[in-house]
Amino acid sequence: MNISKNEQRVLHALAQGGLIKVIKDDRNRILEADCITRDGWFLTACTIEVFKKLRKRRFIRSRAGAPYRITREGLVAVRAELFQR
Repeated sequence: MNISKNEQRVLHALAQGGLIKVIKDDRNRILEADCITRDGWFLTACTIEVFKKLRKRRFIRSRAGAPYRITREGLVAVRAELFQR
């Protein structure tokens, strides 16, 4: 499956224990998606477009209002590399 560089970066951060927090408006529409690595750093590669693509492909999921995490499909789709830079 074809995955862009930014999608790969986000999936790698999530596979290593990161999460995506979303900010919604009054109508429950997503305004902003922040990818936070396991070290507490913000990943700038995570834009709204990347977030929507990952969610549409079911690579990430939120359960019971929790932050978005990587799914098994996301783990299979991400290429194994030691450092994603």
